[in-house]
Amino acid sequence: MAAVLELIAGSYEQVTFGYRVRTDEKEWTAKADFTHHAHTASISALAASERFVVTGSKDETIRVYDMKKKTEHGALLHHDGTITCLEFYGTSHLLSGGEDGLICVWSTKKWECLKSIKAHKGHVTSLSVHPSGKLVLSVGTDKTLRTWNLINGRSAFIKNIKQNAHIVRWSPDGAKYVVVVNDRVNIYDLETASVTATITNPKRISCVKFLNNSILAVAGDDEIVRLCDTGKEKWLCEFKAHETRVKSVESFNMEDYCVIVTASNDGFIKMWKLHLKEELESPTLLGEVNTTARVTCLAIWKPSSVQQIIDKPEAEATTSEEITQELLKKKRVKIATEEVVLEDESKPKKKKKGSGKTE
Repeated sequence: MAAVLELIAGSYEQVTFGYRVRTDEKEWTAKADFTHHAHTASISALAASERFVVTGSKDETIRVYDMKKKTEHGALLHHDGTITCLEFYGTSHLLSGGEDGLICVWSTKKWECLKSIKAHKGHVTSLSVHPSGKLVLSVGTDKTLRTWNLINGRSAFIKNIKQNAHIVRWSPDGAKYVVVVNDRVNIYDLETASVTATITNPKRISCVKFLNNSILAVAGDDEIVRLCDTGKEKWLCEFKAHETRVKSVESFNMEDYCVIVTASNDGFIKMWKLHLKEELESPTLLGEVNTTARVTCLAIWKPSSVQQIIDKPEAEATTSEEITQELLKKKRVKIATEEVVLEDESKPKKKKKGSGKTE
């Protein structure tokens, strides 16, 4: 049975495009599913959960689309300035960052802003949620890398960096993270919160994507996508993806291979087939679509959650002993108004005396 898949692209032309992809053929085909012109300025950020797609714009708004009903769900109006980054945590919460220096936590149930954090003195340029949902990393134009503890909603750690970083990403297992400054990828270890390696790209980097816990796809101000091993600290292979600079890279896994999706200012979105084996070979083209627009950002939507459940390592640590202990527990985040609470799911729920209800 073919996988249901949709490519979502934002553009400088203020339009969001949706393309339904057929994956049951040797050459994948993408058919236009919808276009939506809801913003009054270029689209700067995109994110997808199993039901919703959200777009952020320079018009200071976040638009919510219900993919099941194929309708616009409304606009989120809390930021003052361009929306710079959007990321879902599972199906329950959305995090947004903006030029106003704020990180906002939204409930996807009623689309309320549950928490607004003054994260940076300058713009928030990128954020990334730890796979456990307990930590958020952010970088900004104040030359800092900040760790936010979602257990109590407060700053856990601040690291000064010499230049403004514009991308931060956790690895899928949460054991390390990367921070991008211009053409450099700095690889950090979670336990020590220090740089373990630095990889330099020939051009300024525009996007990165972990394909697994070690392999990172890197693209920038040229037409090349390069794959590097963050553990061995070396480039593995590269391939020409587009005719102009690559603006966005995403990926997802099929049964026995990985699919890399790239988007460019040349208007094309391309899907590439890559076998993640010891000796990497350049990927082969699965299919492409010409949007006839200048693509700024990209997301992949599936009816079932795109996020995979990763087995957590037996031992994890961070810069705070308190957070270390929390990360080792089997918990999920429950965010209530103006506070962040954790529910411990590792213990059985107790029954109240004289009542059949559970707590």
